[in-house]
Amino acid sequence: MTVIDQKADEARGFASFRFSRFRALARSRDGAAAIEFAMLAIPYFMVIFAILETFVAFAAEELVSNAVDTMSRRMRTGQITYNLGRTTDMSQTQFRQAFCNEISILISCSTSEVATPSKLYLDVQTFATFAAIPTTIPKVSTDRYADLNTAAFKYTPGGAGTINMLRAYYRWEIITDLIRPYITTIRPSGSSMPTQYLIVATTAFQNEQYP
Repeated sequence: MTVIDQKADEARGFASFRFSRFRALARSRDGAAAIEFAMLAIPYFMVIFAILETFVAFAAEELVSNAVDTMSRRMRTGQITYNLGRTTDMSQTQFRQAFCNEISILISCSTSEVATPSKLYLDVQTFATFAAIPTTIPKVSTDRYADLNTAAFKYTPGGAGTINMLRAYYRWEIITDLIRPYITTIRPSGSSMPTQYLIVATTAFQNEQYP
């Protein structure tokens, strides 16, 4: 065998070796799962966060509704009164604090929030008839995402036998961008896009004829 033939055989052997290595690499699945997971991780976790945030928001809504029922029952039975000169009298701040205590398992009210609402709003009023009770959410305009109008909110519950209404509103912040367009309901003043889910709970009742 000449030197030329020997070199040719070596070249063919090297080419065959490279080709076999390439085919082995093409068939290899080492690390494929890690690469696929890396590609799908972001949308996967976004969906998980969206599910969790939706669940927590609706849980908070149920918590506020239960607090409204509890506080209205205490008012209806005379356990909470207003401006009657009794030990059961509660000021607006005391009432807000008692309401915050009912929702503290999930929603925390700071001292400043109890004194000056920025997220939790309570509207407690007495009316002459049930027909006079408002049935719509007060907004600053007719825009779909208009902010809440709190100007007419009061704390003026009546005494025995009176017709009363308790409404609670809570601004729940939505963090996950994926679901924000679908469950947000209001645009806070100064914001260019809806960022909050407005939790609303209402009850109307007539106080018992407590002594």
